[in-house]
Amino acid sequence: MSYETAIANMYSLGHELSQTPSNKFDLAHMRVLLGALGNPQERFPGVLIAGTNGKGSTAATLASILVASGLETGLYTSPHLVRINERIRVNHEEISDDDFCALHDLVERTAERLGSQGELPWHPSFFEMLTAIAFEHFTRANVDIAVLEVGMGGRLDATNVIEPKVSVITDISLDHQKYLGNTVSEIAREKAGIIRRGRLVVTLPQHPAANDVIGNVILELGATGVSAVLYVPPVSPASEQYFGANQDSKASDAAGYVSRYPLLVMGEQIEVVTPLVGRHQLRNVALAIAAAEELGKQGVRGITPNSIERGIRETRWPGRFQAVPAADDAPEFVFDVAHNPAGAWALRSTLSAIYEGRPFIFIFGAMRDKAIAEMAEILFPLAERVIATQAENPRSATPEEIRQAARRLTIDIEEAPDVAAALARARALAPPKGVVVVTGSIYIVGEAMRLLGAGIWQKVPLRKTTQF
Repeated sequence: MSYETAIANMYSLGHELSQTPSNKFDLAHMRVLLGALGNPQERFPGVLIAGTNGKGSTAATLASILVASGLETGLYTSPHLVRINERIRVNHEEISDDDFCALHDLVERTAERLGSQGELPWHPSFFEMLTAIAFEHFTRANVDIAVLEVGMGGRLDATNVIEPKVSVITDISLDHQKYLGNTVSEIAREKAGIIRRGRLVVTLPQHPAANDVIGNVILELGATGVSAVLYVPPVSPASEQYFGANQDSKASDAAGYVSRYPLLVMGEQIEVVTPLVGRHQLRNVALAIAAAEELGKQGVRGITPNSIERGIRETRWPGRFQAVPAADDAPEFVFDVAHNPAGAWALRSTLSAIYEGRPFIFIFGAMRDKAIAEMAEILFPLAERVIATQAENPRSATPEEIRQAARRLTIDIEEAPDVAAALARARALAPPKGVVVVTGSIYIVGEAMRLLGAGIWQKVPLRKTTQF
């Protein structure tokens, strides 16, 4: 089987939720599949990270710290920007096409056999297949530890079959209500499903309803809650002081923006320099630091103040307020995967802090099941012009649906049939010193970055292209 065939087979499984039986979320089925593979998830220690926003940034930062500590480190995240291989990484390197193909073949043959024998009632889903591939890859790579981002929810997510050394819960807000619940409390209950009896969970104070649920689960399970609040610098209206131009070539930001501040970690003062900018990222970095420190206390070798400082500096997590400076005839671009109201507020705050007084053009696209009207009300007032578009994804809202969702706003909203057309129109409209913000969905951001030749995992300048 070729890599292309393996990828086509994965996508033929359809969207994880839309074509899945209502009782699909059953970890027993995932355990059957993994059991037939020899339970690869039991052969490495792991950290499990759940939350509505920030779990990917937290996972990427923690994994980078562990790599800087000299540990063979697996990282499993979702979704991907451009290639499915991005989701499965060891020491920053994504799984190779050959390894992905071989492991897909193994998991697919195992799933077919279990189905034919009646041990599985239906074929594993896209995410279950991919999670099994990741676990097998980490086992074969002999990782010392793996950092796993929950796909959705927590309690019944396929990643939740591991027994984590540390669980981490990031900020919780409304998202995926159809599957997780209609209130913050209900969603928090699903996220808290990654907490283990007698184990550690790292959190930060957040929405009172989420705090209440997480606190009660910790008490019910006799777990130990660890607050990362010591690692959050003072956040106030003046906290923009942490954001600024980068003077350190070691940082991995694309356009010269970093957050920089001193911090006392493990009894030593370090300088945090992170390419993940924005107030919300201060919280995510704090969670990663606290989780790393707790792993060190549990005997995970190599974690020091120096490795924490270096790991934060070397974090790469593209598409999260990734700014690419103007080049040739192209305006400055900002890519951000804000896909729910909380993410939209974070983006708005960071844009206002860094680009005060600059004119914005938004390229916006979102999945149909997202809170489009609310995101529009948060973001669109910042823009001189909004270009509504859609990704190559059947779940995408059409430009007309976006415009209708934002009909209460007085701003001029144009429609573009696809991302390429939206980029061409944004180039034509961008005034001097203008900033084009591409946001609303990871699929929109991924397509735009691919079309523009922007760096995905490396620091690559925006390429001039005649395509638009």
